[in-house]
Amino acid sequence: MSMVCLSDFEVYAKKYLPKTVWDYFAAGADDCTTRDENILAYKRIRFRPRMLRDVSVMDIRTKILGSEISFPVGIAPTGFHQLAWPDGEKSTARAARAMDTCYIASTYSTCTLEEISAAAPGGLRWFQLYIHRNRAASQHLVRRAEALGFQGLVLTADLPYTGKRRDDVRNGFRLPPHMKVKNLEGAFEVCKMSLLDPSVTWNDIYWLRSLTRLPIIIKGILTREDAELAVKHGVQGIIVSNHGGRQLDEGPATIDALVEVVEAVRGRVEVYVDGGIRKGSDVLKALALGAKCVFIGRPALWGLAYKGEEGLQDVLRILQDEFRLSMALAGCASVSEIGQHLVQFSKL
Repeated sequence: MSMVCLSDFEVYAKKYLPKTVWDYFAAGADDCTTRDENILAYKRIRFRPRMLRDVSVMDIRTKILGSEISFPVGIAPTGFHQLAWPDGEKSTARAARAMDTCYIASTYSTCTLEEISAAAPGGLRWFQLYIHRNRAASQHLVRRAEALGFQGLVLTADLPYTGKRRDDVRNGFRLPPHMKVKNLEGAFEVCKMSLLDPSVTWNDIYWLRSLTRLPIIIKGILTREDAELAVKHGVQGIIVSNHGGRQLDEGPATIDALVEVVEAVRGRVEVYVDGGIRKGSDVLKALALGAKCVFIGRPALWGLAYKGEEGLQDVLRILQDEFRLSMALAGCASVSEIGQHLVQFSKL
């Protein structure tokens, strides 16, 4: 099968992954309205391309928190990569390093932070944190990540409780017995994520800042009010995210929320976005609306399901090629030339 676009990997993963695994990766909350809207919202944005611009030499590199990446697409934190490929997050880390981009490793990895770090030494990695009721366990994770050379700490803010994902309930989803949430072994056994701390507030960012010198990026922001609070509490970055539509259904699509968040922060912190990115032209639209970089979740899992590290590299390479082409056709020779002048919202 010739893999031409990201939807080809989606079709493959749906065909070959066990149904309960596919359902877990694909799940949105409730009616899946927000999950689907994340994708549909991109289709309402139209380009205003400029002509007769010299695009013979293209520069698609960018920097996030001072680190250069080969193009503005990173890998979002998602859990349980061994469900997609036996080497799990080790393959993900290797693919990200090979493509010279950022991988955000999840608290709910099926490989340890140490294994992930050893698999791709020198790669740009951030660590995504859930704060648990067992604060000592969370504190230990932060310190392990920093000691292993992770370069950013991503606090997920939108999961005080797990959203209702109907297929997971129907399937009675659990990790297979031979898989473990490796980073939490010994602290407590986690599968239903029932040990998340729902009492976390903005003040806990001060607690995190007392534990680490790593820059803190907050993930899950969707409103102007919370974006302003994030800046006030001293974070270095914001990921506009609705957890892939897996938490509160009928919230905004992330690309729509991005505009509000970018306006609110006024350049004081870097803003990124995840959710619904399926084409290189989607990446271009997100950057035009103010994102510094985008992160992909489900498509990374589809790539792993196809051929592990090699499949994920294929997914990233397709996005990279599509992004470069979209930029050129829109009249931008470098990322610095991308701006809001490039897009308009469809009246349809």
